[in-house]
This record gives sequence, C-alpha cells and structure tokens, in this order.
Amino acid sequence: MKMKRGVYQLLIKLDSDKIMPVGRLGVFEFPAGYYVYTGSAMNGLDHRVARHLSNSKRFHWHIDYLLEQSSIIRYAIKECSAGVRLECGCNAAMLAMEGASTPVKGFGSSDCKCRSHLVYFADEPALALDAATA
Repeated sequence: MKMKRGVYQLLIKLDSDKIMPVGRLGVFEFPAGYYVYTGSAMNGLDHRVARHLSNSKRFHWHIDYLLEQSSIIRYAIKECSAGVRLECGCNAAMLAMEGASTPVKGFGSSDCKCRSHLVYFADEPALALDAATA
C-alpha cells in the first residue's frame, strides 16, 4: 500500500488566553483565538493528521503542546509527489492574510527558514489549502 505524502493545515481554536510550555522552545503566552498550523508528512499523511486528532499521544512535535490545551475545528490536506515541498508556501499564504501574526518564533519550523509554521488570527480564517484544493 502506497503511503500518501503531502501538506496539511490544522485550524485550531483556543478558548482562553494560556501560558504554556512548547518543548525546548520555552514558555509562551497564547492569546485566545484561532491558530493555523501548517505541517507536512512525506510518508503517511493520513496517519499524521489522525495522530494530531487523537487525544492520547506522547509529545513529539511543537504542535502537541498547543493541541493539549485547544481543539482542532477542521483540517485540510493536499497530496503531492515525492520531493515536492508545499509546506512553506502554504504557510506563507496564511501569513499574507489580513490579521495574521506569528506568536512563537521557531514553532514547527525547525527544518526550514520560516519564522514559524503557527499563525495566529483573532477571527476565524479560511485555510490556504481550502483555496488550493477547491
């Protein structure tokens, strides 16, 4: 069975302001609102998204810390060919939206030059992948 590869975005809602640790990055303030996390899975896209949706997991990625305190409202995925990396471009599309900010430098972006793969919005945004797959 061929494993799907691609990029995904999680739309996350945080109901109240929180101060929480994010692994080795440190402790950060997260204002209530909406967060979009853009990630990739080059070997098991469905499994990666299912893991994020699960409530029982060991903390491995930065996003695991935020998901413990918040809820995923919805997600979008886009498959891609081997060697094609769409993650940073999709993240840049989110950052270009009105009201976007990056609350934690280095969040989910330790393997690229992006400031962060977590984008904050006070109001619920559309997902860049929704437009890409429509």
